[in-house]
Amino acid sequence: MAARLRRGDARRPADHRPGDRRPAAGRRPAARRPAARNRPAARLPLRHLLPTLVLAALMAMLMLRGYVHSEILADHRIRPEAATDKVPEKILDGGPVIDTRGGQATSLRVPDHRLVLTFDDGPDPTWTPKVLDVLKKHHAHAVFFVTGTMTSRYPDLVRRMVAEGHEVGLHTFNHPDLSYQSYKRIDWELSQNQLAITGAAGVRTSLFRPPYSSFADAMDNRSWPVTEYIGSRGYITVVNTADSEDWQKPGVDEIIRRATPKGGKGAIVLMHDSGGDRHQTVQALDRYLPELQARGYRFDNLTEALGAPSALTPVTGPDLWKGKAWIFLVQAADGITDGLGVCMALVGGLVIARFALMLLLSGAHARRVRRPGFRWGEPVTEPVSVLVPAYNEAKCIENTVRSLMAGEHPVEVVVVDDGSADGTADIVEALNLPGVRVVRQPNAGKPAALNRGIAHASHDLIVMMDGDTVFEPSTVRELVQPFGDPRVGAVAGNAKVGNRNSLIGAWQHIEYVMGFNLDRRMYDTLRCMPTIPGAVGAFRRSALKQVGGMSDDTLAEDTDITMALHRAGWRVVYAEDARAWTEAPESVQQLWSQRYRWSYGTMQAIWKHRRALLDRGPSGRFGRVGLPLVSLFMVVAPLLAPLIDIFLLYGVVFGPTQKTILAWLGVLAIQATCAAYAFRLDRERMTHLISLPLQQILYRQLMYVVLLQSWITALTGGRLRWQKLRRTGVVEAPGGPGGPGGPAPRERVRVTPEMPEALGTSEATTATSEATETTDRRPVA
Repeated sequence: MAARLRRGDARRPADHRPGDRRPAAGRRPAARRPAARNRPAARLPLRHLLPTLVLAALMAMLMLRGYVHSEILADHRIRPEAATDKVPEKILDGGPVIDTRGGQATSLRVPDHRLVLTFDDGPDPTWTPKVLDVLKKHHAHAVFFVTGTMTSRYPDLVRRMVAEGHEVGLHTFNHPDLSYQSYKRIDWELSQNQLAITGAAGVRTSLFRPPYSSFADAMDNRSWPVTEYIGSRGYITVVNTADSEDWQKPGVDEIIRRATPKGGKGAIVLMHDSGGDRHQTVQALDRYLPELQARGYRFDNLTEALGAPSALTPVTGPDLWKGKAWIFLVQAADGITDGLGVCMALVGGLVIARFALMLLLSGAHARRVRRPGFRWGEPVTEPVSVLVPAYNEAKCIENTVRSLMAGEHPVEVVVVDDGSADGTADIVEALNLPGVRVVRQPNAGKPAALNRGIAHASHDLIVMMDGDTVFEPSTVRELVQPFGDPRVGAVAGNAKVGNRNSLIGAWQHIEYVMGFNLDRRMYDTLRCMPTIPGAVGAFRRSALKQVGGMSDDTLAEDTDITMALHRAGWRVVYAEDARAWTEAPESVQQLWSQRYRWSYGTMQAIWKHRRALLDRGPSGRFGRVGLPLVSLFMVVAPLLAPLIDIFLLYGVVFGPTQKTILAWLGVLAIQATCAAYAFRLDRERMTHLISLPLQQILYRQLMYVVLLQSWITALTGGRLRWQKLRRTGVVEAPGGPGGPGGPAPRERVRVTPEMPEALGTSEATTATSEATETTDRRPVA
């Protein structure tokens, strides 16, 4: 992980937080790249393929678990008794062992004073070991008719049965009434049951007992054709002559009475070692065996009682390995899904804890900053420098600049054109607005553009915003008031989605209000704010200088600088009334590109500042509180959160459906409560929350996959491919585009290689128009 997140793996500009959309150094914008002929078909990149494979494997494990636990393909119908005129009389009047192999129907009885104990529906992890212990204690053998589902889940018990001299037989895989099933389904039930037994014990059995069977004289016109077909597949059908009816829990004495044959006759006795509480069966067995042994009975398995060759045949070769592979997959599916269930419970607890924490602390923050007479300190009235890094923002830049000039606080505006190819700088210069300067530089990325702007800023308080963002008239004034407290080194503003009329815009609007801003109130109260948004943030020059300015070590320069300020001992706070309106991505592809970099950049920043966990003193608070919370709530919990939705889908399809839906509605109600509270704090209209359920079903899944892809990119050392997001310019300055501004021409400011880059430099260097004409505006290598 360290090798993947180190400095050299991500030193490129990022489209990180709304507004910074520029290509990486050394890479042309996609629109300017010539089309290639005869280009081979694109293959799915590894970073896309791995998330797909992980999710597919997870779904496969869940489906396998549902299949093995009889939640998929289970059929619980039981057919009523039918006529018996098509059943041979010798079968109805014959013994409990029915052999229809070879097309001939015969039956066998157990010799006198021989008892064959049979146990159905197992193995069960609780009761089968107890039954085996009692049998071993009294030196008795039995036959266990096991289901494929239970055998697959508890193969060790079947292995123990065979090792201790007992026989095992088929009882189908899912325990359906076979008279309802097609021959194809019967074959499937038999083969899957046999596969599980082979994988568990390395043997194949020729014994079979139909589910819901009883005595031979209960055979009817519906069950007899199934018995004939079972014989044609090479199996002997075994019913019973004495039914203990232990499943009814009639009491130990009654179980013994029903299981005891009369007159010393031999019998096949039906009991159960699974399907419920079998403590009466175990107690009865411990009395039944010695009592009947004392009366001259022997307890053998079936072939011992009949004097026939063993019904179990060792399996070798591919069939054995196929069975072992099946058992391995089932065990893996159970282990993984059980582990995921634990993770889901932890995630559910984390989600609820986070919601509770956000509601409690954000409310405390709102009450603190809104109480009458609250002030950060002396009012801040001094002018500030506003830095606007811009790359190809021709559609947005005029609205951005005019919104600043319409503000209530004195500002100078420094637009840093980062090698735009669409005339962004020319548009700003053509406005001829007083107090607005343009600094041009070859494309070097957002951190470099911001550092260049800091070098040209004239004032000690510096506001940073994006080129697609507009401020309200009061935004700058509200943003800088916390600097009345000398301990404050940076201030986060309230970023809002301006293009919220589309469905995807409305979903991002909910995310901004509920996730980002409610989070910032919480983190402000805890004094460990993790991110100053690139769209609206303010800094002290001295604080920036202390931490070395904006870094290009990560794709999240805003998160990186915020964490660095915390570690340097500065306070970072949230100004809720410093509102900025930004243009959010309007397509899934653009949203994916943006959030992919956000997630990956956040992971890089966390890794870069991991040593904050060891910081001591007041500056160590972020490491003790903030970094663990950010890692838990922004990286780990979201990565595991899809489990909630996966188990929701699983529960809806395979049950228990009603409880699953109620649980999901409960979680949704908690989220809706938090969202409504966040909207109330932000004084937003509640109408957009109508799309919240759909957001939880669709939008949230996209964010999960993005985070998973970010993890895989980090672990595999992948590099992010840059894409310029298309802007529409729909977000306008308050009051429309006709903001104030005088016609006086402004001096054209041009970056030259000789311009000083040290933080704290405020002088501007004027470049010649000839230099402007000869500059290559393409991204530099």
